[in-house]
Amino acid sequence: MQLDTQKAHRAFGGTQGYYRHQSAVTGTPMDFALYTPDPSRHPGPWPVVWFLSGLTCTPDNFVVKAGSQRVAAELGLCVVAPDTSPRGVDLDGDSEHYWFGKSAAYYLDASAEPWKKHYRMFSYLSQELPQVVEANFSVDLERQAISGHSMGGHGALLMALKHPGRFKRVSALAPISSFTRCPWGETAVERFFAGDLVAAEAYDPVRLLEAGAGLPRTLIDQGGSDQFLTEQLRTPLLAAALESRGVKHNLRMQPGYDHSYFFVASFCEEHLRFLAEALE
Repeated sequence: MQLDTQKAHRAFGGTQGYYRHQSAVTGTPMDFALYTPDPSRHPGPWPVVWFLSGLTCTPDNFVVKAGSQRVAAELGLCVVAPDTSPRGVDLDGDSEHYWFGKSAAYYLDASAEPWKKHYRMFSYLSQELPQVVEANFSVDLERQAISGHSMGGHGALLMALKHPGRFKRVSALAPISSFTRCPWGETAVERFFAGDLVAAEAYDPVRLLEAGAGLPRTLIDQGGSDQFLTEQLRTPLLAAALESRGVKHNLRMQPGYDHSYFFVASFCEEHLRFLAEALE
């Protein structure tokens, strides 16, 4: 699987790289960022932590702002930050709202035209990208964990819910808990699924929990001063669903924190350590 290195930076003894490949799943070029620790200190194969970013983001948001490299270098983690949507294709309406389309694909597979040809992020993340990473880096895909912020928190929960046993642990920071029941998600339901709510609910973390799906041990942090908490994130729905399913979890309300990457950076290290505990 051909992989083009866009750039690479030395960081804490390891390498922070940016890579591009042609995706057969999305039919577009796809970018991702990947950190590898110093192989002299942590010989591979390395366990993998996936971090999914939120609305408006590219891999750069997490890579540049969260401060993950120092912790990943210490713990011997390969940290992969995929892109948030297909690039290189322009569809009518894909740039109309920041909460839909480019940089806002919700990590699902669309079923309606014209979106279904390219907006297949769930299949891309589930199947193709792990194969690309495994073919090009010394990783151990028997040891995986996943995390994400906002829409990426939704994605992390979604991936773990729909792939039982793949991820040893999951975490999320201010996740969109139920995208079919928040204003941001209305556009996604209308366009990605032509308004078919049942089809959309197959990618809704709270709906999946309510239907009986389970999760491994889970850590969730939510800012108490998050401007999107009440209307968009619907955290109480997630808390109730986790309790109802008996998921071992820790959902922490963090007073004074908002939705920004200052919040993500404040708790990124704790999340990486939590995930790494299960990957040793």
